[in-house]
Amino acid sequence: MKKIILSAIMLFGLAFTAQSQEISKHALGLRLGDNNGFGGEVSYQLGLNQKNRLEFDLGWRNSRDVDAIKGVALYQWVWNIDGGFNWYAGVGGGLAAWDYDYYNAGYRYNDSGTYVFAAGDVGIEYRFKEVPLTLSLDARPEIGSGYYDDDNFGFDVGLGVKFRF
Repeated sequence: MKKIILSAIMLFGLAFTAQSQEISKHALGLRLGDNNGFGGEVSYQLGLNQKNRLEFDLGWRNSRDVDAIKGVALYQWVWNIDGGFNWYAGVGGGLAAWDYDYYNAGYRYNDSGTYVFAAGDVGIEYRFKEVPLTLSLDARPEIGSGYYDDDNFGFDVGLGVKFRF
């Protein structure tokens, strides 16, 4: 029984230390998703070392009823799965501002505000070797105060396309 437990601990440790992926120093692209009603985001990644990076996202929404802008900063840990596949997890936060104008049957509702939030991030990505392109799929839960829909929790699933340089 001791050998099985020791073997499991060694395999678990090896999974988190035997990394051979290469994180790009810079990557710029788009992250598309619902983003709590904010729509798409421009995304920039800054590689810190072979296992960590920073990600900065700027999201916006310009619709008939809601105009908003949102900035997010995340610190991410990256682990290689196999070949060009990596998975990552991160934590961070952000700031957003919104303006809500609604007209219906002669009634006008107008409100605006700002909010701060904490965010998590978990996802998977594939890095093409032949071209400097990375595709990703991630989930980002957010918790904060002052959301325009009176909900203090947000959850977003995004699809990203980034060019590495």
